[in-house]
This record gives sequence, structure tokens and C-alpha cells, in this order.
Amino acid sequence: MVSPFIIEWPSQVARAQALPVRAGVGLKPGHFQEIVATLPDIGFFEVHAENYMVAGGPYHHYLTRLRAHYPLSIHGVGLSIGGDAPLDTDHLNALADLLARYQPQSFSEHLAWSTHGPAFLNDLLPLPYNTATLQRVCDHIDQVQSHLGRRMLLENPATYVEFAASSWDEATFLTEVLRRTGCGLLLDVNNVHVCSVNHQRDAKSYLRALPLSAVGEIHLAGFAQTQDGHGDLLLIDSHGAPVAQAVWDLYAFTLGLTGPVPTLIERDNDVPAWPVLLAEAGLADQALRALRLEEVPA
Repeated sequence: MVSPFIIEWPSQVARAQALPVRAGVGLKPGHFQEIVATLPDIGFFEVHAENYMVAGGPYHHYLTRLRAHYPLSIHGVGLSIGGDAPLDTDHLNALADLLARYQPQSFSEHLAWSTHGPAFLNDLLPLPYNTATLQRVCDHIDQVQSHLGRRMLLENPATYVEFAASSWDEATFLTEVLRRTGCGLLLDVNNVHVCSVNHQRDAKSYLRALPLSAVGEIHLAGFAQTQDGHGDLLLIDSHGAPVAQAVWDLYAFTLGLTGPVPTLIERDNDVPAWPVLLAEAGLADQALRALRLEEVPA
């Protein structure tokens, strides 16, 4: 069956109704009042869907006020797209209600699983890249896009193990998922760096192998550093530190391949004061602005 959401690449039309090509920031409760009071110059905000799946309360109070001034991206963390069980229809219905309420410019989820039977595991766990996984992931994405009536973005994962059962590399697997479902790609550059170190692969070759014309949003974040059981360097996608210079460098390389793309600064742990986070978003805005200037013909 051909998905009704398949689009042609490259697609400027697909981006026309998307996020502005600027830097955004993940919206955190500790910053609500300051942002509402100052209405800073920033491209967009992003929230985690599951934090807003209630009828009311302070989160909705502030998001409603900010949505009147800013574009919005909603990022899901609980659908378990790669899980072996059927998708949770109650979760899908709550997600549909949330998207109808705020009409975000973008909705995204992860290439991962987080459920086992009735249990929800508070993690984004890796998948083997094989035919069975491909069919399951594509079926779930088709169901999500049909239920929500919109195209979603799928985020490349941060992983710490790889499976002997995989018959595709990750870039080829993602390319096939996007081809079959018509969903877009949320390209997490920090995840690319983390995986390139953890699995000793070349980050630039990985990026070149992706269908980059399908990228609708880029994520940048910080990582933690530790060692695995063999004493080798292991990076953890912690979202608890500033964006590392290696990730900024990889971001610049990525923009050279994609052109300017809406870019989010993620910070979920050890969240700094709002001016610090806003300044980090400013660095991404500078990179995007410089690239746009380069594209203007002399």
C-alpha cells in the first residue's frame, strides 16, 4: 500500500508551512514567566507532548499565551514507534487533541521503542535494523500520520549498542522508512556525533548517506562522557550540558549539505538561566544567518 503522505524530494513546498528557518529553544517551566514578560526575539519553541496531555493547569496557561506570539514544535517521546505491540490508541487520541489545540508547525517522534507489554520504560531504546523492524516501524508511522492527518518527522536515535541481527546500516534503514512512509527527518546532530564516537563510524559519511532533503528540523544538544565496560570512551545523550564544539562543527558541516534548516537547542537537565539558553540559540541563529547571506547572489 502506498502511503498518502509520500512527497517528492527535494520539497520546498513541504517546508513552506513548517517552522521558520531560525533557532528555537525547548520551553521549560522555570523560564515561563520570564519569557512571557519579555517576549524575546527567538524563532520558535518546542515542548514535549507528554507534558501537556492534561486538560488544564499552568503548563497550558503559559503555552497558550506564548503560542499567540511564536511558532511551535511538538516533540513526542512516548509513542514507542519501534515497539512490537500495537500503538496505544489512547495516547494517539490525546496527541491528536493536543495538536488540534495548538496547531504546531511541526510534530516529531523518535526511532525507538519504550514499551514492553503493559509496562512503559522511561527510555528511548534501540532497534535492530532488519525487515521485521522496518515493516513494524513503517506500519506505525502510517498509523500515526493517518490518525493525526499530518506528516510527522522521525528523529535519528542516540544509541549505545548495535545489533548483530541488523541487516541494514542505520542511514539506509532511515532512508527506506522515509521512502515508504513519506515522513520527514528530524536530524539530531548531537545524536550523530554520539553514535559516531560510540560505534566508531564516520559522522560525515553517515550524514551524506541520509536523504537530507527530507530534513524538517535539526536538534543540537549536549552530551555526557564516560567509559564502557572495556574502558573505551562512551558518550551519553544527556541534554544536560552546552552544545559541544565538536557538535557545532558537525552542525556547520550539516548545514553545508542541507542549507538553512530550523534548529532547536535542547536542554532537559541542569537547565541554565534563560539568558544563557537564549545566547546559545543565538549561536545557531548566527550560523543560519551567515549561510543565508552566502546564498544571496552577488
